Amino acid sequence: MNQSNNSKKLKIAMIGQKRIPSREGGVEIVVEELSTRMVKLGHQVTCYNRKGHHVSGEEFDSQKLNEYKGVKIKSVLTINKKGLAAMTSSVFAAIHAALGNYDIVHFHAEGPCAMLWLPKICGKKCIATIHGIDWQREKWQNGIGSKYIKLGEKIAVKYADEIIVLSENVQKYFLDTYNRTTHFIPNGVSKPQIRDVNIINKQFGLKKDDYILFLGRIVPEKGVQYLIDAYNQLRTDKKLVIAGGSSDTDDFMDELKLKAKDNQNIIFTGFVQGKILDELYSNAYIYVLPSDLEGMPLSLLEAMSYGNCCLTSDIDECTEVVEDKSVVFKKSNVEDLKEKLQILCEDNRIVNAYKEETSEFICHKYNWDEVVKKTLVIYE
Repeated sequence: MNQSNNSKKLKIAMIGQKRIPSREGGVEIVVEELSTRMVKLGHQVTCYNRKGHHVSGEEFDSQKLNEYKGVKIKSVLTINKKGLAAMTSSVFAAIHAALGNYDIVHFHAEGPCAMLWLPKICGKKCIATIHGIDWQREKWQNGIGSKYIKLGEKIAVKYADEIIVLSENVQKYFLDTYNRTTHFIPNGVSKPQIRDVNIINKQFGLKKDDYILFLGRIVPEKGVQYLIDAYNQLRTDKKLVIAGGSSDTDDFMDELKLKAKDNQNIIFTGFVQGKILDELYSNAYIYVLPSDLEGMPLSLLEAMSYGNCCLTSDIDECTEVVEDKSVVFKKSNVEDLKEKLQILCEDNRIVNAYKEETSEFICHKYNWDEVVKKTLVIYE
């Protein structure tokens, strides 16, 4: 990652993530990757974290830090209730950033962008990264949260100096809806460490290539309900592993467990990170992402970086990523999903052919250093 020594060293604030370091969602991974790499290039980066507990439970809380890999961490006041945490934390973060000594204030996700106008009128340059059209997500269909997110979208269009989007589909949405041009900069992925089966065998009885994996947030738009319905009709001895925590969606998790209650080969691991996450990705037979809605699916990039054969829904945000290096099925179609799963379970030659190609393809196509380079060009 080369950058001229004559480039101005910037003071940057990041707003919109829950917390870094954390795997609570895709936004957190993006902010961590951007901020730590920018610090290595000599820029000063401050990340405004929420106070409160990890979205999957306080048992996953990490140590409270003032600094992480050279990135300054400021924790801001947060009302830790459903629909209010993102709103209140972004309000207080925006106030602090507006009064701070920053060249760039970078907002992530639509909801936090509702406060973008404040640092803007205080003379800061403001960037918005739209990770997805968040008001379309099921948990935001009603109440004040949905209105706040839609407000954030409109504020970003009106006040942001530049807008970054993660998919061509979202880029088209902003052009068609608001006649607003945006910069398409997809997420990156790093070459991972492949791990042998160890912890996942002890905890869940899993062996290499004996399970189908879903790994992500357990929310309706991820389509896990279709996956369980399809799996319950499969003829296979491979297990189904659902790895991830709920995100203000405990009722939905209960519905999924009810669907799975008569099938002992369906395993819910809860939220995973670290070595367990590496082992799950490293040893899966296939990885499935049956989403109805995505921004840019980081879990899909990660699964491919580990060399997995992937099966995804045919939404644009997935097909843009995988090109011809993955199997796809019709969105929301349980029967088509079941048929594709059955074919893959019965023919490991197809699975192995995809596995040989995916890691090199995805790590070459999506590179975090390139993402940082393009983002800094926009900053400067």
